[in-house]
Amino acid sequence: MSTQTLSAQAGAPRPEVTPPGPWSFPVPTRRTLPNGIEVVAYDIPGQYVVSVRTALPLPLSAEPREVEGVATVMARLLDEGTAEHTPEEFAELLERKGIALGASVNEAGLGVDLDVPKRRLGEALELLRLALAEPVFPQSEVDRIRRTRLAEIEQERALAPQRAAREFVATFFDEQDRASRPSGGTATTISALTRQDVVDFHARHVGPRGMTAVVAGDLSDLDVFAMVERTLGTWRADVSTPEPVPARRSGDAGRIVLVDRPGSVQSELLVGCAGPDRRAEGGWAPYPVLGFMVGGSPNARIDAVLREEKGYTYGIRSVFRPRSSGGLFLTSGSVRADATVESVKLLLEILGSGREGFDAEEVRSGVDFVSKTAPGRYATADAVADEAATMALEGLTTEFTTRNLEQMRKLQPSELRDAYRRWVLGEWTVVVVGDAGAYADAIRGLSLGDVTVVPN
Repeated sequence: MSTQTLSAQAGAPRPEVTPPGPWSFPVPTRRTLPNGIEVVAYDIPGQYVVSVRTALPLPLSAEPREVEGVATVMARLLDEGTAEHTPEEFAELLERKGIALGASVNEAGLGVDLDVPKRRLGEALELLRLALAEPVFPQSEVDRIRRTRLAEIEQERALAPQRAAREFVATFFDEQDRASRPSGGTATTISALTRQDVVDFHARHVGPRGMTAVVAGDLSDLDVFAMVERTLGTWRADVSTPEPVPARRSGDAGRIVLVDRPGSVQSELLVGCAGPDRRAEGGWAPYPVLGFMVGGSPNARIDAVLREEKGYTYGIRSVFRPRSSGGLFLTSGSVRADATVESVKLLLEILGSGREGFDAEEVRSGVDFVSKTAPGRYATADAVADEAATMALEGLTTEFTTRNLEQMRKLQPSELRDAYRRWVLGEWTVVVVGDAGAYADAIRGLSLGDVTVVPN
């Protein structure tokens, strides 16, 4: 490049940087099949790995009490053999055609994820139909999955974040409600379940009616609706879908529970209270922003004190987590054991400070981060399909996602303050996993509520 050209460029005015324009979620096409499946198709040019998600509303309260966790076991067995293929044959078909398939359950329902090269979509949809409609649940695979789940339960007990989460739901929710117990079952219920329990649960509750099938990717030159109708559309099953039962807060949820682990060099903290669902009064838009401002980054209120100023933690995060009905506001992370008492005190003070409001700079930072990163979060077919399936389990569509982002961009500090005050009332459920003997008396001395010590 010549000196003259460089000089010309050096003298050129800097191009103006303008804010990004409003972004909206891709608009799908929809069709409901005769068997009750709603097909939602997102054409995303250039995404040649197509993502398929099926979402079936199925609350965990549908599980028989004595074999809770049966839904989790059933989901993991869907790809372990069908009426036409042994487990080995089915696995080979998936691998040979480049298909990734997995299934899981949460408190809202059953989800099956499938990702496949575009040219194999038709074959993948047929294998998905077999997995959903014709699983055979071989006894040997039931035994294997049961052993795996029992091992996971032991591991969850050993890992502080999972142990804290288990104690939190047991403390926060009414003990009669399914939400108060682990979604994947306990060692007792998993040990008790049989292959017939899995077969019966599938036969009673897994069928096409009420299911949403999301297909996202480069759909050019594909008749997606015809492909789904030839495969999933041929599935027939007469099943029942129970209505979800709203989870109730326990009458003594407002207390501190110390899970004793003598010798722990860190303490895991989990603090929470009731929160909204996505149909909250005043809209859902404030709550992702509030979570970010309070505990969503190293610059948020919690880390500014506990990490940057005090050096007690590598990071503590806050999130408003919606459920099908109602939700939770949760803050969690680990701190140095010798800083446990002061960390609990400071954390509750910081959480309470949100009731006083948020300044304009905090609000702009939170709104910009959550709203302006949306194009990046939803840039791939799998992210689009995941969001659509999540919305479907809650009876919503991705039009909600677009509206929510529009509302978020207009949020004012007073709206965020009012939304925070609506849920954060100072009635906390606090769980601390660590060496209770080292700090139990000092925490009692904080006079933050009743303190209970339980074994690990």
